[in-house]
Amino acid sequence: MRHEPAALLLFRPVDQAELDLIAATDWLAFPPGGPGQWVFYPVLQEEYGTQPACDWSGPDSGVGYVVRCAVDADYAAQFPGQTVGHAHHEELWVPAAELTEFNRNILGRIEVVAIVPAG
Repeated sequence: MRHEPAALLLFRPVDQAELDLIAATDWLAFPPGGPGQWVFYPVLQEEYGTQPACDWSGPDSGVGYVVRCAVDADYAAQFPGQTVGHAHHEELWVPAAELTEFNRNILGRIEVVAIVPAG
């Protein structure tokens, strides 16, 4: 009998360009960040993911997106959670150099859970 790993749900605000890159992987991986981006930071609450999507993810296209993925919880436990701002602003900080391995630990596909007009 196969044991399914426990999953941690994570959310990420993205713009159209990043969403297109995710779609190009058949919804299986996040693209690497830009120059100088030292950390990949999915968030732990959908509500917190929606706020940045509204504020800064979609100014060029007029829309931002919130995507969700499930990650192996045991794998994710190695990364420090960070609270930034309010108590519900929790992020998982994954070093950019670890993104390929992070993507390998995504369970299933990345999915769009919200479409948010740019603020």
